[in-house]
Amino acid sequence: MTTPFLDLVEQQFAPSSGIESHGVQHGVLVLQLDPAALLPVAERLKSQFAFDLFLDVTAIDWPDDALRFEVVHHFYSTTHKVRVRLKTRVSASDPTVDTLKSLFGSAGYMERECHDMYGIVFRGNDDLRPILLYEGFSGHPLRKDYPKQLEQPLVPYRPPQGTLVR
Repeated sequence: MTTPFLDLVEQQFAPSSGIESHGVQHGVLVLQLDPAALLPVAERLKSQFAFDLFLDVTAIDWPDDALRFEVVHHFYSTTHKVRVRLKTRVSASDPTVDTLKSLFGSAGYMERECHDMYGIVFRGNDDLRPILLYEGFSGHPLRKDYPKQLEQPLVPYRPPQGTLVR
């Protein structure tokens, strides 16, 4: 299913440089991008087409591919009630894409999670501290080559800081 608005967005982006492929899948416009095109396309989606809600970022690990990681961003337009998915591929030797923190403040947290789980580096995000894992956790548990039997270092218990309100 497609909407006239998604058709318009697709037509506007089709000839753009950095767009490798495009199409509508399950009612969602999907743009496959060169990594360098991620930030400019996201800026344009937000400013020109009212995709004002950044939903998430995740990755897919394709261990046998030269471009091993597919980094996937989802956006929603609260005006037009439609979604867009941006996909870009990066190699295991340089798993880096631009951060979207300058466009969406919430991107910082979601990028930290993606960094925890897959080791994707978000250029420009200066706070990629673990958000779901603990300091000292070794590896990225959602990579397909992560050894599931690996024992992680034990960390000492840290009592809660501050006052608890009940």
